[in-house]
Amino acid sequence: MCLLCPPTSVAPSSPWSARRAFLLAAGASVSAPVLAQVDVGSASSLRKLVPAETLENSAAQQYRQMLEQARAKRALAPEGHPQLQRLHTIARRLIPFTAPWNDRAKHWRWEVNLIGSPQINAFCMPGGKIAFYTGILEQLKLTDDEAAMIMGHEMAHALREHARERLAKTQGTNLALRLGSQLLGLGDLGQAAAGLGGQLLTLQFSRSDESEADLVGLELAARAGYDPAASVSLWKKMGNATGSQQGGLAFLSTHPSGPARIKELEQNVPKVQGLYEAARRPG
Repeated sequence: MCLLCPPTSVAPSSPWSARRAFLLAAGASVSAPVLAQVDVGSASSLRKLVPAETLENSAAQQYRQMLEQARAKRALAPEGHPQLQRLHTIARRLIPFTAPWNDRAKHWRWEVNLIGSPQINAFCMPGGKIAFYTGILEQLKLTDDEAAMIMGHEMAHALREHARERLAKTQGTNLALRLGSQLLGLGDLGQAAAGLGGQLLTLQFSRSDESEADLVGLELAARAGYDPAASVSLWKKMGNATGSQQGGLAFLSTHPSGPARIKELEQNVPKVQGLYEAARRPG
């Protein structure tokens, strides 16, 4: 795996001065799993109505804008920040296992950034653009295993192309009903994808999307050597956080916790336990 870190100018007055972008190219050679250990079915074919490259380019543009806004507020973590380095380490371990879930991931320029904010939030945009807020690490006191579960979950949303599917369903289906499917071309949906803008940060995924992301993220993390039991402890922490007044709960507003979610994870932990144990085995 190679790290591409183009230098940028540094603002000396900022405590979290402008930093080099952290780009990960998933170039490590990792064999695809013979079979996925979790069962999430096939990705929706409806997503194909939206051009993936167009949506990924739109996401990259929005991500850059978000980083610029954070930098202007002196809220973008510098390269040497210990929490950012911790996230980089987790990302390096997870990324080699992403391609079997989505062949496009081989060519994504994965990027991980940390934003100083009390919000309990994290996300991965289409094309592998990841952001964590310090609030989710600090307020929930996440272990590395728990942070890996969050990162794996968010990566899974991108790998399963849930944003692309949501856009196709909300935009494409309406167009089809109005105009007839024979008139529906990629032009309208491509334009919608290119102009998605701020919706990517506030997109509401379905319960089915969340379940898929939980399970795919669980397997990614287990293959990377992170304890699958942390998925359960993580969501118990999330559940406790809903009653807390500390910081914003942006993550929990779109990723609600609950007994059903925890039960599903508990049922799937044994399925990936062997992957975790194999990853931890010396040699």
